[in-house]
Amino acid sequence: MPGMLAALTYLRGSARWRRSTPCAETSITAANLPVTQRIEIDGFRIYVLHILAELDPSAADNVDAVIYGHSHQPKIETKNGTLFFNPGSAGPRRFGLPITVGRVTAEHGKLRAEIIELSVEHHRRRPIPA
Repeated sequence: MPGMLAALTYLRGSARWRRSTPCAETSITAANLPVTQRIEIDGFRIYVLHILAELDPSAADNVDAVIYGHSHQPKIETKNGTLFFNPGSAGPRRFGLPITVGRVTAEHGKLRAEIIELSVEHHRRRPIPA
């Protein structure tokens, strides 16, 4: 598709978004979203889910990476040759954790994860002079 940067994969997250309320831009509701996704990018097999504790170990068999969230705690670890990656949260600061995004790249036939901390300046709202 011309002008496309990358494919988008999405799944159900926390229940803050009411399951029956459609997204403003689409008719998608949270109830219609998958709980997990198994994707392949450039030959790398990646399993994506929201809550790591809900990972079915057999679902993670034969994958190169498991990407998850929910805790908002950025983390990179390797278990039995599989990358486990939580990019953290780019939303409002919560639980005293840093505001982060993640990047996964392929180098020399292996996946490499990186956590990028975002610098956020706090501005006080000032009244507009009359």
